[in-house]
Amino acid sequence: MEQDFIHTTLGKTNLRVHRLGLSATYRPGQKAICKALDEGVNYFFWFNIDHQLIRVLRDVIKTDRERYVISTGAYNLVYGHPNLRRTLEKRLRTLRTDYIDVFLFLGVLKEREFSQETMDELYRFREEGKVRFVGLSTHNRKFAGKLAAESAVDVLMIRYNASHRGAEQDIFPFLEKFDPGVVSYTATSWTYLLRRPRGWPKDQPFPTAGQCYRFVLSNPHVHVCLQAPRNEKQLTENLDALRQGPLSPEEMEFMRKFGAAVYKTKERFFSVLAR
Repeated sequence: MEQDFIHTTLGKTNLRVHRLGLSATYRPGQKAICKALDEGVNYFFWFNIDHQLIRVLRDVIKTDRERYVISTGAYNLVYGHPNLRRTLEKRLRTLRTDYIDVFLFLGVLKEREFSQETMDELYRFREEGKVRFVGLSTHNRKFAGKLAAESAVDVLMIRYNASHRGAEQDIFPFLEKFDPGVVSYTATSWTYLLRRPRGWPKDQPFPTAGQCYRFVLSNPHVHVCLQAPRNEKQLTENLDALRQGPLSPEEMEFMRKFGAAVYKTKERFFSVLAR
């Protein structure tokens, strides 16, 4: 796998990506988004409500579309099959582009929700050239591992952080043969990793957001870790942290110990999310 700490190839897609991707869900401002572009960030995950990101991307892809890897998708409705084609066509019109780089079926909780019908529709989009690569986002680690082992999708979007490390057993061992792209999210575990958990010694530090991103990206199986900064300051701090490279053995030990403490205090909440 061709990779340094800041850049890599997104698995078998052969797309060259900056390893810290960007979501604009928390509306960081167009200035922050433009700064990300200037810093070389080129993997973007967006929804139709992310108007700041849409405006910036519309402008930059007019002349340099191949430089940017744009990911979006359709949400799993659980109790009803979404109209994937309608969603895709809407995304294409919104962004004023001919294709989406990575189109995902989002929010899969159970294996039966990602039906053969859904997969076939995604494959048709890929065959038509409207989508370059397809995949899904899921909290169901064992199902993600199964899909990786079967080469069923091009990209997996999964949760992985210092307090949720189950992917190390359930997903990562199954990646080597077919090499799907792996995109992770919630590196700070919904900010729980940025606070002192109950019982953590008051004289002991707790992680920065930068350490959380470095923890995720110190694992070479993760190609892109999504960040969702609220402002330019947070974006800058994240990018500065990335330049420090992988965690040292001492930092890694600290993050794992702290992550375990967070998981223990929030175990009931996390177990519900994982279902």
